[in-house]
Amino acid sequence: MLKTLVTLAAACSLGSVASLSGAIQSGAQPIPAPPAPDVATGPGVGNGDVPSAAPGILPTPEGWILSVKAVGETQLDVAPLTTAVSSREYLVGGTFLGEVAGSGRAALAGGTLEAGYQIGCGISADVVDARFGGNITPSLSSVGVPSVGGGLFAQIRPTLKPGSASVIPVTKIQYEGDSARVTITGLRIKIDNCVGQSFIRSYATFTSSTADTQDVVSYVGVTKAV
Repeated sequence: MLKTLVTLAAACSLGSVASLSGAIQSGAQPIPAPPAPDVATGPGVGNGDVPSAAPGILPTPEGWILSVKAVGETQLDVAPLTTAVSSREYLVGGTFLGEVAGSGRAALAGGTLEAGYQIGCGISADVVDARFGGNITPSLSSVGVPSVGGGLFAQIRPTLKPGSASVIPVTKIQYEGDSARVTITGLRIKIDNCVGQSFIRSYATFTSSTADTQDVVSYVGVTKAV
């Protein structure tokens, strides 16, 4: 009797498993797998890439259109070679392009293209005020033995002044025709006596001449704070 009950229970269990399996295969949707967790990628090594500003454009009364722009700019702040806390140093680069387009009435006679950088300093350290001094103090011990003591001191105080801006021209070329290009790569520039926040941006000045006129248009890059 006991063997018969065990056999009947096992048959019922197998029948239930088979029915559940058949139901899943016949139409039930499988349980979806849990979504994979988001994995944030770490930041890459900075290479100093900076966006360029809008081109400078100047239509002339003679019908020419001057434009000057920059592409591929880099400005990377680096440790100064002097290791001074009052120095700011940058590794910069970029390509600056000047072009004359249109159909002007007067013949072109060439011009110039200048490129460089402007660096601003929030607070400047000016003249250092240094003071030195000393003193001599005689004394008498409890047993009547005289002695002499003394001391020296030094005081150094820098004079802080409002910030200033420095213009650093890198190169200036003359050209003939209607276009010019300047490319700067891996140039280190620096300013000294800066104890506040500093700012840097590129600039380019493009000129075009005819027999009796000269037109000037400038490009000013995006300001980067360091």
